[in-house]
Amino acid sequence: MPLIRFLMLTTTLVGLLHYYIGVRLLSHLPWPTPVIALGWAFLILSAILQPTALLARRLTQPRLRDAVTWVAMTVMGLFSSLLVLTLLRDAVLLVMGGLQTSQWLQIDLPLFETQSALLTVCAAGVMSVIGFFNARKLARVVNITVPLNRLPVSLQGFRIVQISDIHVGPTIKQGYLARIVDQVNALEADLVAITGDLVDGRVHELASHTQPLSALTSRHGSFFVTGNHEYYAGALAWIHEIERLGIKVLLNEHVALSHEGATLVLAGVTDFTAGQFYDDHHSDPQAAIAGAPAHAPKILLAHQPRSAEAAEAAGFDLQLSGHTHGGQFWPWKYFVPLQQPYVAGLHRLQDLWIYVSRGTGYWGPPTRFGAPSEITCLTLVAAE
Repeated sequence: MPLIRFLMLTTTLVGLLHYYIGVRLLSHLPWPTPVIALGWAFLILSAILQPTALLARRLTQPRLRDAVTWVAMTVMGLFSSLLVLTLLRDAVLLVMGGLQTSQWLQIDLPLFETQSALLTVCAAGVMSVIGFFNARKLARVVNITVPLNRLPVSLQGFRIVQISDIHVGPTIKQGYLARIVDQVNALEADLVAITGDLVDGRVHELASHTQPLSALTSRHGSFFVTGNHEYYAGALAWIHEIERLGIKVLLNEHVALSHEGATLVLAGVTDFTAGQFYDDHHSDPQAAIAGAPAHAPKILLAHQPRSAEAAEAAGFDLQLSGHTHGGQFWPWKYFVPLQQPYVAGLHRLQDLWIYVSRGTGYWGPPTRFGAPSEITCLTLVAAE
């Protein structure tokens, strides 16, 4: 019953938002009546597809499930852009109406309403098309230099390639992941770090599509920490599967890597919310570093940036995170700070550096606009 009530409430709200878009845009467009009718038909279809995107996982036929998800999520991206731009247009109209009333501005308001409605529809379409191609193309390589205090000379230039938030699932499959693996291998890293949210689905559904990860190569191997989506999809089974692929999963623990006579400590914690799923999976940076060599540089893999405060208190030098997608598409990056202290890029918290990846794939709508995906190559250097 709670699920049914949730779906009814969600469907009603989504329907009202679509109606709002139709009233505010379609009524101002100078199009023939049949075209306006098609616009309303699209909005009705979109309103139906939004909850369908959430329910598609229940379909037992994989091809049908993926096809429905593809269509529903793509339309969801367009709807999101339309809604945001319609709200912005109404805000502008409200301001301009007030200025005209106070005689600060003289403008043909009906004409502006028509022109702005056309601009809104066109802008949403362009954003969706560009966002789709940005999401589906291979993530670019982003090179980052991280200066660490007391870095041994033999670790100067040590390279970590980070991938994150790929979300293998209904719209991201084996081929997409294989291209990422090929690019990572071409970078010839000292180690590969995968900072969570690798999958969106169960092992039996996606094992064949995550198989390319077994081909990852680097000097010291590949390491993984769980993200929140692993827990939605059955984390224990995925931990076993990822280990089977030859990737070390770090569950509130660390490894001491010997490199050219120096030691580098690499630790990993479970997702910030993991304790809500399993009592013995509470994220714990202190436990992850326990027993580590005192004077070795210490790097923490933590899916969510909000682990940073505990990581700094535990004595880590660098934290690698993901989770935020950099907002994925405009304007959602402006809302990420409501939950996370950092959105993307390199940041400093006292003695701790934090790097937040924008993600190597995408979640939900196949769109990225203003927040490009990335494969991150981080080079360690001694701080001056």
